[in-house]
Amino acid sequence: MAKNTQMLKGVLEGCILEIVSIEEIYGYKICERLNEIGFDDVDDGSIYPILIRLEKKKFIFSIKKDSPLGPKRKYYYLTEEGKCKLSEFRKEWLNLREIVDQLIQKEGVGDED
Repeated sequence: MAKNTQMLKGVLEGCILEIVSIEEIYGYKICERLNEIGFDDVDDGSIYPILIRLEKKKFIFSIKKDSPLGPKRKYYYLTEEGKCKLSEFRKEWLNLREIVDQLIQKEGVGDED
């Protein structure tokens, strides 16, 4: 994955909302999911501030539940506002991806011929 942390910051909120929309999940597991799909440079230290921010904005909420391996875990869920924000993120991402793809195809960026 790209090492550009500024670009990554702009995408992580939407990716986290997407992951939370799929399943009941806690912070460390979100980090694992991001790593599994290719966000290799993301660690839990960068995920928790985003989760706090998303919760403050009322896009997600959390419930503490017992863990089989120790202290209670905070599980995250999307709110109605979060579902709207996720839908907005998806549209914006698809639009941005289309624009960048067109530029790359037009300019031949990455072509080594």
